[in-house]
Amino acid sequence: MNLQSLGRIAAAIVVASISTIAQAQEKGVQVSSHDLKAKTEYCKTCHGIDAQGFRGSYPMPRLAGQQPEYIENQLKAFVEHRRNNPVMFNVAHVLTPAMLAALTTEFKNLNPKPLGGAPTANVAEGKKIYEEGVPSANVPPCASCHGADAKGDGQFPRLAGQLNDYVTRKLTNWDKERGQDKANPDSSTIMQPIAHELTQAQIKSVAAYVSQLE
Repeated sequence: MNLQSLGRIAAAIVVASISTIAQAQEKGVQVSSHDLKAKTEYCKTCHGIDAQGFRGSYPMPRLAGQQPEYIENQLKAFVEHRRNNPVMFNVAHVLTPAMLAALTTEFKNLNPKPLGGAPTANVAEGKKIYEEGVPSANVPPCASCHGADAKGDGQFPRLAGQLNDYVTRKLTNWDKERGQDKANPDSSTIMQPIAHELTQAQIKSVAAYVSQLE
């Protein structure tokens, strides 16, 4: 074996070793409390001081108490342009797996009071739709996926305490905001026919109901 061949073998071993070390470090890496605090504070500039949501020119969603798997899925959707939002793309695509895990755990453990502000007259109708659905329109109960307490499960998001105007906006514009990559469908496809069949009045009622749940 000549010197050139030995050199190629040695280089291949080095590359393989670096790759193995990098993978091991990525799996075992820990996010410092300083870095996590800096990142959560950055998120809270839009999502509220306790991640309870924020009303400005545009309603920002509550992240507090949200299901980690759901947040991860949505951040991935921003990166893959299945949800189109330039700001969230810039936020999401730089997150390491370790930081993402730390952030989602941090938000899951927050539990501030709901921001409120929804019309109370719509709550009773919203509760009925949430628990029973709208059989005449083939709309199943919201509770069947989001849970009786609206706290979600895995890929199904928490709705309890979510801003009513945010929920209203998302359900109203579902086709324009979710599932934008038709060749790469995700869990949002479950909601498409449901959002489509709900009337605007029904959407507002459901949004009012879940917004006041703790």
